[in-house]
Amino acid sequence: MINKIITADEAVAGVQDGMTIMVGGFLATGSPEVLMDALVRKGVKHLTVIGNDGGLDAGQPAGEFAAKTARGIGKLLENHMVDHIIASHLGVNPKLNEQFAEGTLKYTLVPQGTLAEKIRAAAYGLGGVLTPVGVGTPMETELDELGRKKDVMVIDGNKYLFEKPLHADYSFIRASVADRFGNYYCSKATKNFNYVMAGASEKTIIAPEKLVEIGEIDPDYFAVAGVIVDAIVEGEKPWQI
Repeated sequence: MINKIITADEAVAGVQDGMTIMVGGFLATGSPEVLMDALVRKGVKHLTVIGNDGGLDAGQPAGEFAAKTARGIGKLLENHMVDHIIASHLGVNPKLNEQFAEGTLKYTLVPQGTLAEKIRAAAYGLGGVLTPVGVGTPMETELDELGRKKDVMVIDGNKYLFEKPLHADYSFIRASVADRFGNYYCSKATKNFNYVMAGASEKTIIAPEKLVEIGEIDPDYFAVAGVIVDAIVEGEKPWQI
C-alpha cells in the first residue's frame, strides 16, 4: 500500500505563489491549523483562497475565550499571503477590511449554499449547478468570482442561474479521524466544507486529529473515501479557541 503519511512542510512544498487553495472549516472551527502553519512557514504569496470565511484574527472572540493566535485562513491574512478570497461570510476578521481598504486584497462574496454546490460540482466532475439564488438581482448579469459569465436558464417556467464549478490547486482539510489510506470523518460542526472540498482540487491533503490503522474502526463511520486523498499529515490538535 502507498504510504500517504507526510510532514506538514512536505504537504505544502508544491504550493507556489499565485495558486488557488481551498481551506475547510467555519470561522476556523474545523480548519487545518497544522497546514496553515506550514503555509506561513513556506511564505507563499498572492494566493486565491476559497473558504467559508476569513477565519479568526488574534484576540477574537473577545473576552475569556479570545484566540491567542489567528486561526484558519486568518493566519494567511495576518501574513499578507492572500490576494483574493472567495467566501460566503467576511464580516468577522478585521484583517479583511483593513487589507481591502489598503488595496492589497480583493474579496468576492458567494451565497453559502451556492459556494458549497460550486465546490461540490468540481469534486464530482459536474459541469455546474442550477440555482434560483440571485435571480432577479444584479447577480444575473455580474461575472462570477473568476470573471466568468453566468447563464440564465428557464426550466419548467422557472428561472435559474447556471453557476460553474470552483476548482483549486490544493484542498487543505481537517479530519477528526482518518485511517492510513485517508478514509476520514469529521465530528459535529467541523464537517463544514471539510467534506465537500475533498476532490475539488488537484491535491487533497487532510490533517486528522486521530490516525488509526486500516480496519481498526468500522468503515461505515467514514464519510469520505481515501481514494481521493493524496496525503495525510499528523499532528493536528483538538480545536480550541
